[in-house]
Amino acid sequence: MAIIIDKNLCVGCGACLKACPYDAIDMIERKAIMNANCIHCGSCVDSCKFKAIASVASDAPKADLSSWKGILVFVETRDGAPAKVALELLGRGRGLADERKVPLYAALLGHQVGPMTDTLIAHGADVVLTVDDPQLAEYRTAPFCRALTGVIRDVKPEIVLIGATIIGRDLAPRTANRLRTGLTADCTELAVEAASGLLLQTRPAIGGNVMADIRTPLGRPQMCTVRPRSRRPLPEDRSRTGRIVEETPDVSSVMRLLEFLPEKKVGAPLQDAEVIVSGGRGMKGARNFAMLEELAALLGGSVGASRAAVDMNWAPYSSQVGLSGKSVTPKVYIACGISGAVQHLAGMSASDTVIAINTDPEAAIFRVADLGIVGDALEVVPALIGRLRS
Repeated sequence: MAIIIDKNLCVGCGACLKACPYDAIDMIERKAIMNANCIHCGSCVDSCKFKAIASVASDAPKADLSSWKGILVFVETRDGAPAKVALELLGRGRGLADERKVPLYAALLGHQVGPMTDTLIAHGADVVLTVDDPQLAEYRTAPFCRALTGVIRDVKPEIVLIGATIIGRDLAPRTANRLRTGLTADCTELAVEAASGLLLQTRPAIGGNVMADIRTPLGRPQMCTVRPRSRRPLPEDRSRTGRIVEETPDVSSVMRLLEFLPEKKVGAPLQDAEVIVSGGRGMKGARNFAMLEELAALLGGSVGASRAAVDMNWAPYSSQVGLSGKSVTPKVYIACGISGAVQHLAGMSASDTVIAINTDPEAAIFRVADLGIVGDALEVVPALIGRLRS
């Protein structure tokens, strides 16, 4: 579609300037002029009372989307087994595939991945597409992106689902760029729109205050990353049967991996943790995070952190919760000395139970807390540890 402005009808009222969310219209000599920021959203068309702005069909040829069929799930692995987020996505993909009456593919990239294929079929996959190569033994952006892009171009699925993990957030946009298609990040809900058959991708926006529904009508595949723990995996069914297809895309890379250094782990990965104990500026130093580790260990949980704590090098980036870190949905989230910036709340407010400890009774964190403790975390946390030990 293209947006055109009829200068003879334009009276320079400025209504379109106020309606345009992308600052894509300039007013020159009392006439509206479209600039390069326009994404053809149509807001200006609806705002013009004088019918001076119209949306017309573009002369550019439309891409043939009919050959793209099926649902593909990228299988992230961890310690030689499918990550929980991959099994969750297979459950989502199974529902979409049944509704669309198309096959569900699982793209399994790595080295010596054969033992995992039966598990993927048991959790809903119809076809497991394996790429087995020593260069994929550990995650690296370039070879994984080459491999996944090659698989997608070969199979041509209409929908691709990737977990919104650190790996997924690195891999998905690069793959989408190679495929020249769009990407919706951090989705919480997926559905097939009845009228159009398009994937309806729902994600939080504006700091989690609004839920946006996004469609991808012009490109294929329709790609999105999905929040971990936003849906339970399907029960394992070992009676299911499926096919295993070996794919051989080019995974060569000019980069060499000299040594892989695993990060220090405290409890389960954040996005898999049932309990998270997070610290912020109120912890007043890196050494005080030791008490959060102790509390998390007693509760069988993991340690998180606010961006402020990470920026001050009190905690590693891998523990950061929020828009610029991880989105988590544990059963219990304990926020210690975290004020509750909107970016942090967007990453943890979907937790089942939130417990907040802060000296400021007006702190924003208390607005999402199920239980609020007004007090110094450096005093409250040791008291909690003492009670748990006793």
